[in-house]
Amino acid sequence: MSAPVESPIRPASRAPDAASRNAAVAAPLVEPPHGLALAELSLALGGFAIGTAEFAAMGILPEMAGDLHVSIPQAGHMISAYAAGVVVGAPLITVALARMPKRALLIVLMLLYAIGDGATAIFHSYTFALASRFIAGLPHGAYFGLAALAAAALVPPHKRGAAIGKVMLGLSVANVIGVPAATWLGQALGWQACFAAVAVIALITAGMIAWSVPRLPISGKASPLTELGALGRPQVLLTLLASAVGFGGIFSVYSYVASTLTHVTQIASYHVPWALALIGLGMIAGNTACGWLADRWLKRTMLGMYAFTAAVLLVFVVAAPHLWAMLAILFCVGAGSACTPAFQSRLMDVAGDAQSLAAALNHSAFNIANALGAWLGGLVIAAGFGWVATGWVGAILAALGIGVLLFAFGLERRAA
Repeated sequence: MSAPVESPIRPASRAPDAASRNAAVAAPLVEPPHGLALAELSLALGGFAIGTAEFAAMGILPEMAGDLHVSIPQAGHMISAYAAGVVVGAPLITVALARMPKRALLIVLMLLYAIGDGATAIFHSYTFALASRFIAGLPHGAYFGLAALAAAALVPPHKRGAAIGKVMLGLSVANVIGVPAATWLGQALGWQACFAAVAVIALITAGMIAWSVPRLPISGKASPLTELGALGRPQVLLTLLASAVGFGGIFSVYSYVASTLTHVTQIASYHVPWALALIGLGMIAGNTACGWLADRWLKRTMLGMYAFTAAVLLVFVVAAPHLWAMLAILFCVGAGSACTPAFQSRLMDVAGDAQSLAAALNHSAFNIANALGAWLGGLVIAAGFGWVATGWVGAILAALGIGVLLFAFGLERRAA
């Protein structure tokens, strides 16, 4: 007898389209052994750990560069190495381990994350730091995709959107609390302390998942071949391309925000963590608004968020020298980066049976954007155009993302 089949993830308030209805199969409710709240907290804690390490690296980039005796643009390659790990790990782990029990895989992913961050804290050479950031990136996308599916299996279908939102809340809280705290820790005790603390949180998360998350059924259709089918769908690929290019605009600025604040806005380095908290608050506001809008006008929301991002990054160019204007821009940068739920919903609409891979690839695309933005931003800085030139790069990338989306939506209309 085959294992029960799980439903694909869908926002509860949004009616599925034809592709989603064909893919959807009812799933049995799985009862957490110690209550739903603790299971959701455990899954969200993993997102908190991942988000803290990923974004805190941008806040302590100057300290990392100084200690490793490289330039800040060179230190930015560690951000790109992490993003490359996400891009490689998300599809590789999801496809290769499609038949592995979800709870066991979640635990393995958190242990791997702890190893990567622990290695970053231990090794003190630039080469080893690059390698350890790549290793830490490997479980990132697979964890978020799998945690979302796990959360959906714990609640009735009409509550799945809220459950997934609670898991992703860990990432938003990381940007409000975890990133400023880790940035302060890195500045006070050395940047290695930041990654050591995250490694400990990842180990705690692995234990909490083992204790609070129940064994989850494996989909009867789960197989490497089924998951790889997502890569044969043009709308999946175009959505991923739009995400990878458009989100790159945010990261071209975000990757060097600490240095921009100290060199251009001219605030003291010990105030940087609190400035970064504004980005996290913007993410929470943006997630809330984007989720509500995407449930009603998905395509318009995707286009509108990229247009908003392009406008904000253009204003960043002139606002950076002015403290209060810059603080407002940081909040807006966070809000603009929070349209991930809309892209996740779009991928679920067009992915068919390959729900796990689609969920993971969304984070791969997001981290291609991370690598692309950090790389292009570093190029213009190294070329002598200044810290604020990253805003021009970001606005261009956001505009290109709009172009890809318009092409994808037009292609879909012609095929209908």
